[in-house]
Parts: sequence; structure tokens; C-alpha cells
Amino acid sequence: MPPVRHPDAPAPGELLGAHYGQCFGCGDEQPHGLHLQARAGEGVSITAEFTVQSAHQGAPGLAHGGVLATALDETLGSLNWLLRTIAVTGRLETDFVRPVPVGTVLHLKAEVTAVAGRKIYCTATGHIGGPDGPVAVRADALFIEVKVDHFIDHGRQEEIQAAMDDPDQVRRARAFEVNP
Repeated sequence: MPPVRHPDAPAPGELLGAHYGQCFGCGDEQPHGLHLQARAGEGVSITAEFTVQSAHQGAPGLAHGGVLATALDETLGSLNWLLRTIAVTGRLETDFVRPVPVGTVLHLKAEVTAVAGRKIYCTATGHIGGPDGPVAVRADALFIEVKVDHFIDHGRQEEIQAAMDDPDQVRRARAFEVNP
């Protein structure tokens, strides 16, 4: 089925913020994290960007492929804010088109292409030299909707408790509460 933006989704242009402060992809409490900044787009799409730092390199002076895959995964996962659902990565297929040097701002675009039950299909591209610059990386992904119990059952108790004690984290979690 075609994706449908939730009526309470953030408005186009709105900064989504970190879903969790300790997240390597978007968290502001990770000193070597990506600090990825995502904004709601039109329909069921988002834009995001991050700057490749020295801590993100694999080959000398170039971004590590795993870091680029992480940036794509984080961007694709942020789409769930627009659907107002909790989902985890089920599959991530990544193409590395060109090298991304340290110091580069990677401009990412992502959109949900279809939803089938608990499955969310989406695609993303990462551009260098500007939002419409050459494609450096791209990915197709499948996310699977889960209940919050997924994280409680599989996460470390001390991190779960810290997140539950964090008023900002509680506010973000409430953003996903939907009246039956």
C-alpha cells in the first residue's frame, strides 16, 4: 500500500531531534557519533545531513563504509517519526557509489515507498557537494514495526531505566502514543 503520513507527524521543515541522546546516529551525547540532523519533508520523506569527522574514517582521509551505512540507516529509521510508529531495521541494502572525504557534509534524502502490515519499505540517497550534488551512497531498506517491549526485553536494564528517567526521552516516547 502507499505510505500515509500520520496526521500528527512533524510539519515539513521541522527538525526531528534525537530519538535517544546516546544514539550513535542522532544522539547529542555521543562524542564521536554522527550527530545526524533530520528534518521532516513533504509526504513521507525527510532530509538529513552530517559532517564526516576524522573519527569516522576508514581509509586515510575517507569515510568508513560502515559509518556511511549507519548514516543511511539512521536517516531511513527517522522516517518512522512521520508514520508515528516504532520500527527496527530488518534489511539494509547499501550501494557505495563514490568515496566521501573527511570534512564532507553528506546530504541525505529518504522516503517511505510502501507499507504492508508491519513492513515498511523505504529508500535513501546521500549526496556530496550539496543536496542536489552527485550521489555517493544509496540504500533500500525494510523496517519492521515493533512494540516498545522489544527494547525492554532486549536492551540493557540500566540504559532502559536511564532513558525512562530522562524527561526528554519520556516526551519523545509519548510522541508515538496513539489513541486506539
